[in-house]
Amino acid sequence: MKSGDLAAGATLARRSTVRYGVLAMLVLASAVNLGDRANLSITGTAMSADLGISSVGLGYVFSAFAWAYVLAQLPAGWLIDRFDSIKVYGCSLVLWSLCTFAQGLLGSLSVAAALVVLFVLRFLLGLVESPVSPANSYIVAAWFPVRERGLATSIYNSAQYLAVVVFVPMMGLLVHKAGWPSVFYVMGVLGLLLAALWFRVMRSPLAHPRVNAAELDYLREGGANVQVDAKKRSTRPRVSLAMVGFFMRSRLMLGVYVGQYCLTSLQYFFITWFPIYLVKGRGMNIVEVGFLATLPAISGFVGGLVGGYLSDALLRKGLGLSVARKTPFVMGMLLASCLVCCNFVHSPYGVVALMSLAIFGKGLAAVNWAVVSDTSPPHLVGFAGGLFNLFGSLSGIVTPIVVGYAVSMTGSFTDALYFVAAHGLIGAFVYLFCIGKIQRLDQ
Repeated sequence: MKSGDLAAGATLARRSTVRYGVLAMLVLASAVNLGDRANLSITGTAMSADLGISSVGLGYVFSAFAWAYVLAQLPAGWLIDRFDSIKVYGCSLVLWSLCTFAQGLLGSLSVAAALVVLFVLRFLLGLVESPVSPANSYIVAAWFPVRERGLATSIYNSAQYLAVVVFVPMMGLLVHKAGWPSVFYVMGVLGLLLAALWFRVMRSPLAHPRVNAAELDYLREGGANVQVDAKKRSTRPRVSLAMVGFFMRSRLMLGVYVGQYCLTSLQYFFITWFPIYLVKGRGMNIVEVGFLATLPAISGFVGGLVGGYLSDALLRKGLGLSVARKTPFVMGMLLASCLVCCNFVHSPYGVVALMSLAIFGKGLAAVNWAVVSDTSPPHLVGFAGGLFNLFGSLSGIVTPIVVGYAVSMTGSFTDALYFVAAHGLIGAFVYLFCIGKIQRLDQ
């Protein structure tokens, strides 16, 4: 072996791996984040019985989060681009945990007051959680080189499935044993404890005490935006219509936004109506649902890892960003459309199996978040992530309400499943035929 090879090997051995610890924190925070969004789907049946909420009313309550989430996305992206992304994320974690805890106090209110306060609290939850998705993209862009970014993105996106695997069975047992308010108390306290850990250990690459020069060099050479937080001291971006227009004039980005809308529709059905579908549409009890819902979640987690690995592997083989990002997305969305087959299956366990396949596909397609980092100018990653998530969150308004009306008008979930499954076909079509080459936009 040559001396140069030995030196390179020694350098590689000395390189720190702090970025993996950062990713682990993103996974934990994202899991709690998604758990706090999904808790209403587990408590919804018991809460609606106690508070007298109809299917249509529950649909609107489910959508309250998304209304706020949509309104706050661009300001949230601006916050991430202007201020320290780690601190913004931590403050968001504190505030959404307080909103979660407060939802447990509704049982002492009258029916009308409880419904109004619940809507307001879910709306506030959407406001304060809005920085999370653009901040995740921002932090991954700072801490991971391009060749590792697809898998890293898929891993933190897969936290939504980890949330279901870990928290949904726990929530089901809490509802059964201690009543629905206990779910909100436990999740709220858990979030506050995680916030304390976040502020203690999380830093940007240049400010982290445990990262060494070898890892920083590796990040820089691989295209990570390691200096982006430092540059904020001299550059203070402002939200403007020109910034929105810059992204909206791009056929590439419009197609990516439509794809995110379609993907998020599948997510919102899974975290809002799917447990209720198993209870009301398939006759399961809430404890069964709590455990069976983990199977699609595990499938989604595996799909996310497979999608990220596949994307990065295609990139390493020199096939280019377009092939590397489009392939898992299109495959995943086509698999997700298999959700419609639930209408033709009588066994509830067959339904869970089909949903597992669909959510595996959704996990494959989650690599689309890496496209934000791949295409955005480095100083606008936060804003671009906010705009991207805005379009996705629009489906969080539409999907729960449409499903609520469909169930109320027909007494079944048949039409609702056709509606949700169609999003998989639309998303695949857009990525195949509309967005063109994936490349960084110049401003």
